[in-house]
Amino acid sequence: MRTAFEAWAQRDGHIVRRREDKPDEYLIFETQRRWVIWQAALTHGKTTPKPRVSAAEKAAKAQRALEMSSDEAAVRNKVLNEVLDAFSSADGAAGMEGILKVIQGLKMKQKALAGDKSEDSTA
Repeated sequence: MRTAFEAWAQRDGHIVRRREDKPDEYLIFETQRRWVIWQAALTHGKTTPKPRVSAAEKAAKAQRALEMSSDEAAVRNKVLNEVLDAFSSADGAAGMEGILKVIQGLKMKQKALAGDKSEDSTA
């Protein structure tokens, strides 16, 4: 996941050098901020796992993940843009607290959407 982020960030012109004292963090705050956003976007776009998946289904799912289609890439970009928009509307001076607030808001939005979908399927 980090490799994909770094490739994307470099294409977007960000410096992806990491801190020597904390190798899990990026040297540049904006890159670190986008890394946190990237992770939130991937979490926001995940669906809830279904119980009891067979080995064949797991293998097929892994194969599909390797062969990400342009549609899936478009959805991921849409989700990433949605998350970036949410962070852009947040107060930039709030720092990591603002980031966590936006992530919590996105999680609540996702739960609400999941609740709406489950109500629709039971009706």
